[in-house]
Amino acid sequence: MTGLLNQEALMSINQNCWFPGASSVDLSDADILEAMASIQEYIDITPKDFKEIYQIAFQHAVNRLTRSMTAQQIMTRNVIFAHPDMDIIQIAFRMADAQISGLPVIDDARRVVGVISEKDFLRRMGGAVPDSFMSVIAQCLSNRGCLAIPIRNKTAKEIMTAPAITARANDNISELSRMLKDHHINRLPIVNDDGTIAGIVSRGDIVNSFCAKIL
Repeated sequence: MTGLLNQEALMSINQNCWFPGASSVDLSDADILEAMASIQEYIDITPKDFKEIYQIAFQHAVNRLTRSMTAQQIMTRNVIFAHPDMDIIQIAFRMADAQISGLPVIDDARRVVGVISEKDFLRRMGGAVPDSFMSVIAQCLSNRGCLAIPIRNKTAKEIMTAPAITARANDNISELSRMLKDHHINRLPIVNDDGTIAGIVSRGDIVNSFCAKIL
């Protein structure tokens, strides 16, 4: 994926920036003919050729943006985090209050030592592991008991995913997108050369960065 966003990422960008369709804005023949008619000079090109050129140009523009924009430009610097010894009840409230689905775990030297996401909570509940938050709600409502009870006394270091997958501030969006896709994760802590936290980038940050550039 060097220099390229995959089709799934492109569709996400289009949908979230109000771009319906697959890999570019869907132009109708009428749109193209009206555009061509507004140009005073004669244009020797068919609407089909024009649409193909537009779609290729759109892809090139997206690829250019993925190479030129870096984590440093789009990352959240005020990072919400947990410490390794923090109990997970406190972490759950912290995530709920911030309306986030995951956060990095950092030590006293501000080095990233792990990441906790909703998946980590679900994966460590034991028994028949639920595959989503709504499965937990469904089982609690059906009087099967609270699935979170077995982990209520655990700490961040006991449930976090470690080592954390991290990126650097000068990594471009293409590299960040590849890492998110390859590791099936939704966020990347951005670290300095010494491993200390510098920021965090989520899938939403990448989509929003394209919206700002394209719209």
